[in-house]
Formats: sequence, C-alpha cells, structure tokens
Amino acid sequence: MTTPEAAKAPDTKLDKHVLLVAGVVVLGSIMSILDVTVVAVAQDTFQTVFHTNQAGAAWSMTAYTLALATVIPLASWAANRFGTKKVYLTSLVLFLAGSALCAMAWNMESMVAFRVIQGLGGGLLMPVGMMILTKAAGPERVGSVMAVLGIPMLLGPIGGPILGGLLIEKVSWHWVFLINIPIGIVALVYAWLALKNDETGERPTIDWLGLVMLSPGLALFLWGVAGAGEKQTFATPRVLVPALIGLALIIGFIYHALTTKKRPLLDLKLFRNRTLAIAVTTSVIFAMAFFGAGLLYPQYFIGVRGETTLAAGLLLAPQGIGAMLTMPIGGKLTDKIGPGKIVLPGLTLILAGMIAFTQFDADTSIVIVCSALFVQGLGMGLTMMPIMSAALATLSNKQVPDGTTLMNVIQQASTSIGTASISVVLFTALANKPDAMKAILYNRLKPAAPEPPHEWFQQAAAAFTTPFTVAAILVALTLIPAFFLPRKKITSPLVEEEMDQTPHIALH
Repeated sequence: MTTPEAAKAPDTKLDKHVLLVAGVVVLGSIMSILDVTVVAVAQDTFQTVFHTNQAGAAWSMTAYTLALATVIPLASWAANRFGTKKVYLTSLVLFLAGSALCAMAWNMESMVAFRVIQGLGGGLLMPVGMMILTKAAGPERVGSVMAVLGIPMLLGPIGGPILGGLLIEKVSWHWVFLINIPIGIVALVYAWLALKNDETGERPTIDWLGLVMLSPGLALFLWGVAGAGEKQTFATPRVLVPALIGLALIIGFIYHALTTKKRPLLDLKLFRNRTLAIAVTTSVIFAMAFFGAGLLYPQYFIGVRGETTLAAGLLLAPQGIGAMLTMPIGGKLTDKIGPGKIVLPGLTLILAGMIAFTQFDADTSIVIVCSALFVQGLGMGLTMMPIMSAALATLSNKQVPDGTTLMNVIQQASTSIGTASISVVLFTALANKPDAMKAILYNRLKPAAPEPPHEWFQQAAAAFTTPFTVAAILVALTLIPAFFLPRKKITSPLVEEEMDQTPHIALH
C-alpha cells in the first residue's frame, strides 16, 4: 500500500542550495561559452597584430576546439576519481591560467599554445558543471535546473559579438582574454565555498585503451570536419584524411566500450535507456540545425545588410530575449508534464522563424527580421534544455557522470558538423552568384569606393536563402525523434541506489 508520503508529488521548486550551486556553474559556463564567440570576433584583429592570414588566425579557435575534444571524454572518469568539486576547481584554474597567458601572447604560435591550455580547462567546465547541477537538483527538478544552465548557452552567441566588439574597439584585443580573470576569480572563490566535497573514496582505473582511441579520434574527426568550413568543401584531403582516421578510432572505441569486461571510458550501454537514446538523437539533429544557423545570422547582418559587428550582435538580442522568457517556463513544465509536450511546440516556433528567413531579401524590414528571431527565441527556450533534461532525468546518480559526458561529446561533434555543413552550403550558394560575393566583401571591408549596384546585394540575400532552407529542413527533421519523447512526467526510480541500500528479496 502506498503511503501518503510516497504518493505525494515531489517538490519541483529550486531551493537555496540548488540555486547557489547553479550560480557557480552558470559563472563557469558563461566564461567558457562567451570566450568562443568573443575570440571569433577578434579574428581580423589577430591577422593584423600577429601578421598572419585568415587560416593562421583561425587556429586560435581550432586549437581551443581540439583541446575541448581531447579532454571532454575524461570528464566522467575524473569526476568519479577525484570528485566533481576538485575537478571543477582545477578546470577553473586552468582556464584562468590560459586566459592570462593568451593576453600575453607575442605571436600566433604562442597564442595557439596558450589557447590549448585554456581549452583543457574549458572542456571540463560544462560536463562537470552539468554533473554537479543534476546531482544537486535530483531527477524531479532536472528540467528547472537545466533551464538555468541554458542562460549562458544563449547569452554567449548574443553577448559575445557585442562584448568582443566593444573591447576591441574601445580598449584592446588583450581584454578579450583579461575579462575572464575577474569573473574567473569570483567563480573560483564561489565554487570553493558553495560546492560540497563529493569524493566517494572510489579509485577507478582509467581505460587507457579507450582513451587513446576516443580522445585523438574525436579531435581528428572535429579537425577534419572544421576543415570543410575553411576549404568550403568536404571533398579535399584536408577534410577526409583526418575525419576518416578519427571516425575509425571512434568506431574502434565504440566496439571496445561495448565488449570490454572492465569499466570503459564511457558507458555506451546507457543507450539501452530508450528515453536517453531518443533525447540524444533529437539533440544531434537540433544541434546541427541550431548552431549551423547561428553561423548565418551575423554574416547576413554584416555581409548583406552592411551592419557593424557590434550592431549585428545587438540585432540578435531579440532571439535571446525570447528564449529567456520561455526557458524558465519550459524547464518547470518539463518537470511536471514531461518534455514531449514542450519540445514539439518549441520546434514548431523555431521552424516558423527559420522559414521566415528563407523569404528575406536585402531590404526586408529590420523589425520583421528581429520579430522572426524573437519567435525562434521563444521556441529555443522550450526546446534546447528540455531535450537535455529528458536524457538526464532518467539517470541514477552513478550514471550521471557518464550521461553528461556523453551528451557533451555528442553535442560538440554535432555542432562542428552543423557549422561546417552550413558553411559549405553558404559558400556553394555564393559561388554561383559572383556579384553576391563582391557585395559581401564590400560591406565587410567598407572601402572608399562607389557602392556596388543594389542588385548585387539582392543576389547576396538570395544566396543566404539556400543555407537557411537547409537549416529549416534540419529543424523539421528534429520533429521526428522529438515526437517520441515522453509526454508525461519522467520518474526515475534510481534503482541502482535503492538496491545498494535495501536487502535483496528473491521473487518466485
């Protein structure tokens, strides 16, 4: 017979302790995510200061991404071995040290080396932060707490161009990195005081065979895929050779993880969890669409509309505002009625806003453009974190490290594939319209020359409709796995913990 206490629905309200922990994780995430977008704004500056070309400057971003890919697979093992508090504090220290060193870089080679150090710290901030939050909130509140974590994920792409433009124009490029120092020190002290020591006393051995396959494999795969954006095609040795070698190593790791009798670096058997498998599939397609399209908006504003980098960042603000309005609502509703009823309407709103962009030209009212972004933002607040919550809410505390690490590895790969693919589609569309490329170059360089014919700008806008259409199709495809997400409250019996704490009863 069920007791009244057992029948009582769990409280989904976030208490003081969970909010304190959320503050720690949000601070670290803001640094990590902002850093990526701020450095993207500084690419032209690096070319001038360090006397390099576009490909050379791009290594300031590539080195960081490869460091992330190398270290993320270690998150689960490190958390189990040393505890999440120690790993998180160490990550913050590495990220701060890397930031300070980057600000002192004297050439492109030193910048790349210091960005690797920064990436080694930044790569663990998000997965370990998610572990800390998920454990603190419990399965019944994971939707609400993931909504909190979604704030920096939305503010980064919007605030990065604004902050980067202001720092470079008004102060100096060094402050792109130095801005992390005060934020990082506050985060470090805050984390030291607010986080509990959660070492279990376990001393799990590291899966060295898995490590030498997965970390290099993921790094090589992402480096290869990123080359498609640089070379504007997938059909080149620069893309195919590292991507295929990396893919072979990843497949080798998958076989190893599923067949080894020892504990693998990542427990891929978690995919037997139907809800997690559906949520991850949804997340893969969504990340490709969302981050791929995110590449297009600033390029549209700057290249087609002739806006400055700072103005482009400000014009993206409606998207963030829309998401911030619905994200807390989406998180709470996910905890109460399940993700399926939230994600489907959210994706529909994103699709509507994306379809609008396929119809825009060089003269479309900015009010209409910003309205489409606002509608997308409303949808993102109901989509991005509820998908992640659907996966994490079904995990026991022992499974959380592997689950969050898996989600971060897959999201990193999906993001890279999405941005590279959309970049290739955009370049191909522009290559078929030579005058469009001339118009975009004019807007970017602002030379003291007569403005090109208006028809060229219209051609540039028409070229952007192709990658926006591809992004819209990807969003539409996301609806298929999202349809199978749970449409009722997810309950997690935490069987593993209960079996550890209760006598075994044989049932015949």
